[in-house]
Amino acid sequence: MNNNIVTGIDIGGSHITAALIDLHAHSIIRDSLIRHHVNSKGDTKQILKEWTDAITACKACHAGASNKIGIAMPGPFDYENGISLIKGLDKFETLYDLNVKKLLATQLKIENTDIFMMNDASCFLKGEVFGGAASNCNTAIGITLGTGLGSATYKNGIVYDGDLYYTPYKDTTAEEYLSTRWFIKRYQELTGTTPKNVKEISEQIPFNTAALKIFAEFGNNLGEVLAAYIKKHRAETVVIGGNIIKAWDLFINQTRQVLQHHALEVFVAKAALGEEAALLGAGSLCSMNAISIKSKS
Repeated sequence: MNNNIVTGIDIGGSHITAALIDLHAHSIIRDSLIRHHVNSKGDTKQILKEWTDAITACKACHAGASNKIGIAMPGPFDYENGISLIKGLDKFETLYDLNVKKLLATQLKIENTDIFMMNDASCFLKGEVFGGAASNCNTAIGITLGTGLGSATYKNGIVYDGDLYYTPYKDTTAEEYLSTRWFIKRYQELTGTTPKNVKEISEQIPFNTAALKIFAEFGNNLGEVLAAYIKKHRAETVVIGGNIIKAWDLFINQTRQVLQHHALEVFVAKAALGEEAALLGAGSLCSMNAISIKSKS
């Protein structure tokens, strides 16, 4: 068994991505990368099976891989004890108050202590600081835009869990304006029809005025939310990841204009490592020499 080969996992609201990580080389073993769809609205048994199938298939790519697994998981979550606190977020509701770490260890026939879990946005930022868009900065904010809103901050060599998702914004919280469900809801309000996803809306540009309006509004919302967070953490760099950045060019100019309006001189960058950032960050949780992560915004 090679203790330098561990499994890095990135769990999202609609997928699980797994890859073997070479801790010594700080890299992903390319032929081990696996991505499976996950029904986050399924029951506990279904969700655990989908996760287990992906992890098992990934580990099968290298017979000598260790049992150590690092998981980037959306919150809220008691990461140290492995208990899900996700409730009212339209995903993984059936896992609420369950010891996910213990259940998953049982399914994989490994020890609870072989599994390390941390906020997905923290793992994402950790990876980008290590070798991506935030590699040359002293202070940074990382956010992930997808089925939910993830965030983390970096300062003095430590990555801290963020709390941006429940930050008050307009009539509710920031996540309600900066996630996939906002796009779906807003498109319904403007057109009366329901799109499948953000991609479907983006493909209608430049011919659909509603789609243009939606991305402009999103860019403005993102800028306003970021402005307050940047001031709070005095960040010099903001790195943005997640599935929604596939439409990067449709909203980022508006976001930058808002930040300029607030007189903020900050470097806003698209994630350089893509989903590999979270995988590398998660895998490095298994290493004693990793960049520290703390559950504090």
